[in-house]
Amino acid sequence: MSLFKRLGGKEHPSIPSQVKGNDAKKTNRNTELEMRLHNYIVEELKNHPDQTEVIDKKRLKEISESFFQFESDYITFEQKTQLIDAVEYELFGYGPITQLLSNPQITEIMVNGPNDVYIERKGKLIKSDVTFHNDQHVLKVIERIVSPLGRRIDESNPMVDARLPDGSRVNAIIPPLALNGPTITIRKFSQKPFGIQELIQFGTLSKEMAKFIESCVKAKLNIFISGGTSSGKTTTLNVLSSFIPNDERIITIEDAAELKLHQQHVVKLESRPSNIEGQGEVKIRDLVRNSLRMRPDRIIVGEVRSAEALDMLQAMNTGHEGSLGTGHANTPRDMLARLETMVLMAGMDLPVRAIREQIAGALDLIIHQSRLKDGSRKITHITEVVGMEGDTIILQDIFLFKEKGQGIDGKVLGEFISTGIRPSCADKLALQGLNFPSEWIKGEW
Repeated sequence: MSLFKRLGGKEHPSIPSQVKGNDAKKTNRNTELEMRLHNYIVEELKNHPDQTEVIDKKRLKEISESFFQFESDYITFEQKTQLIDAVEYELFGYGPITQLLSNPQITEIMVNGPNDVYIERKGKLIKSDVTFHNDQHVLKVIERIVSPLGRRIDESNPMVDARLPDGSRVNAIIPPLALNGPTITIRKFSQKPFGIQELIQFGTLSKEMAKFIESCVKAKLNIFISGGTSSGKTTTLNVLSSFIPNDERIITIEDAAELKLHQQHVVKLESRPSNIEGQGEVKIRDLVRNSLRMRPDRIIVGEVRSAEALDMLQAMNTGHEGSLGTGHANTPRDMLARLETMVLMAGMDLPVRAIREQIAGALDLIIHQSRLKDGSRKITHITEVVGMEGDTIILQDIFLFKEKGQGIDGKVLGEFISTGIRPSCADKLALQGLNFPSEWIKGEW
């Protein structure tokens, strides 16, 4: 009896131990071959520095063929192709996850240490068969991502936010904070930013909701997008920003630049972490304050998460109309509570009523987006901030997504409905020549 069985384990009847051992040996051999091929190509490039700048896949294949002739036993054509691809990813890409990044169906990549790589496809988490050699291999990929941005990651600074050249958002955290090993989370963004028609096709919102939102942006209402993690807030913010007229000066403020605006007059600002001496940090709040001196027509804050909420609300209340921003919350009402908390984080000893008056005066509309159980993302609330009544901020829903159960295929069933309430901002829309059609006021309540 094997030691495994004596300890109470059960061996898989269809996979003999000898086969498992052979697979492990095969994997180790491929890893060893890949590392030897990588070192061989690097040495060849060092010996011919004039060819380093112009190396392409064809040249890479030529160098690899000479390696295979002398340095390896017989291997199949498929194995050769896999080894060449793996080395190409190491030299010019981001290691094993390069192939995942190039797959348009994958929306998120999560590396939980060298042997656990998960992906999100169609809103569902799936474990991929991609692996790294070891922790150092993962660290090498992280360094390749953050170095061009002037960011650093080490034991003294074990967390970092960064972005890829295509705008995809990256977060990395390493030991001793990450017990599984170096961890990478990549939120991918489409190479071609989605437009409002794509969101309608995906079922994120209805045509009536899209027309209403477009009218509100053009009429310079201050709009806040709330929602949970991975609910699609940044995508929706991108779509909303596309409605801004081309003759306006737009200033975007983000932790890691992700927004892709197509207007001509756009100034992009990005926060900066402190350097190795702990100096030079520039926060979102500093950039919001500075943007007020830059003659903005619109201020777009990628994500409001701290004391910058106070400065943004003050900007909205002092003539900077049409501002846009996002924040994490479970409902529109929760978003107001979070804004109160963030204003208090600024260190100002303000009474709660004064903060609520600031919020009620600044915000016109809250668009709340949710990620449902089937992985789909939908705008579940378009809610107007009406004003104050006593110490309470009054909200009224204009459009809602009404969930009606689950289909046989697991898809969430429901419909977008109007609440039948004519929004108080309809008069403002009318002054801009954007009338509120009566057919939109056909709600159930």
